[in-house]
Amino acid sequence: MARRSLGRQFGWLWAAYAVSAYGSGFGFGAFPLIAVLALHAGPAEVSALSAVGPAVGALIAVPLAPWVEFRRKRPIMIAMDLTRFAVMASLAVAYAFGRLTFPQLLLVSAVVAGAKIAFSAASGAYLKAIVRPGDLLVANARFESTNWSSIAVGPPLGGAAVGLFGPVTSVVADALSYLLSALGITAIRSQEDAPRPAGQSAVRAGALLDGWRHILGHPGLRSLWLNNMLVAGLIMATEPLLAVLLLRQFGFPPWQYGLAFAAPCAGGLLGSRLARRVVARYGQHRIFRTVGTLRAIWLIGLAFVRPGLAGLLTVIAVELAIIISMSLYSPVLATYRLEHTPRHRVARTLSAWSIGQQASIAIFTALGGLLAGFTSPRTAITVAGLLILATPLLLPRRPRPAPAAGPGRI
Repeated sequence: MARRSLGRQFGWLWAAYAVSAYGSGFGFGAFPLIAVLALHAGPAEVSALSAVGPAVGALIAVPLAPWVEFRRKRPIMIAMDLTRFAVMASLAVAYAFGRLTFPQLLLVSAVVAGAKIAFSAASGAYLKAIVRPGDLLVANARFESTNWSSIAVGPPLGGAAVGLFGPVTSVVADALSYLLSALGITAIRSQEDAPRPAGQSAVRAGALLDGWRHILGHPGLRSLWLNNMLVAGLIMATEPLLAVLLLRQFGFPPWQYGLAFAAPCAGGLLGSRLARRVVARYGQHRIFRTVGTLRAIWLIGLAFVRPGLAGLLTVIAVELAIIISMSLYSPVLATYRLEHTPRHRVARTLSAWSIGQQASIAIFTALGGLLAGFTSPRTAITVAGLLILATPLLLPRRPRPAPAAGPGRI
């Protein structure tokens, strides 16, 4: 079957996303790796790094939401890419001169998190403007497939590079990928009209909260948002704990650490490619209920990780099950979110969604780090695995049709 063409604009946007995604895949877990290997940080510090950065980044992104909404999206995406390039490159420079510090890691993590939220909001609004409504699921599935393929390829290579050339090697590659992404977005030559705010909504203080008002006022989005915040927070809270458990306590080499998260990503290709036909057969609501439940039941398996090959295979099996579920669920969620959000609120809604998710990740990561400090990383991982089992209760109980598409404003 021939691949459906979504247009030249989408092609450039997808190419830019792919370059950035593969760079981030190569640099997967770069901050925890640097903290553990270069700065000899403990569980509390590594968890603080994973918590404080996203939390401060989310605060930075709050005033950016209306700014992104009422401006052309391509220049914003380029600016956010260049910002991430600059701050990531600063880590390599500081390391080369022996000046790298933990506070700098925290600062860079926060700036990257804030820029990522602004970039995602702008790209989501731009995607809805350039892709036909019927093609949104296809477009989101392609992004999802690219994301998982990049994680499948990048972490083993990044882990090997860190082992051979030092802990900031993956950071350099990630920084360069943002620069190349900016160049790809610059190559989109089509004219983008400047959005026009309704009345004074671009400048009034209430514009900061419009995204949350839309989410909380829509029963389907509200349920999915609350569910997603908890699931993302609990899953991501285990990442720094696993880094300490595998790298420090069990002595896994960096390439095995990368392999443990990369090999299961082949499942992400499967799930994202099946999304369109599965939705066509069963419908969005059944995907949310069934797959949304499946993605929550596997995390507890990480509590049984042991040293050696058996432990490595356990991590791979658990991550594979989670990733297959997430890669099928995520493009359906992204499409539903765009379908149920008017164009003049897309950037603010996506920003509010991401800010809530980042805040949840920060809170659960910080709590996980505290718990691990008082007990052990394994205990904290076990608690996260038990808590996530309750999250399917928040999934929407009845389907809601998408509103009729209006002219909207870009």
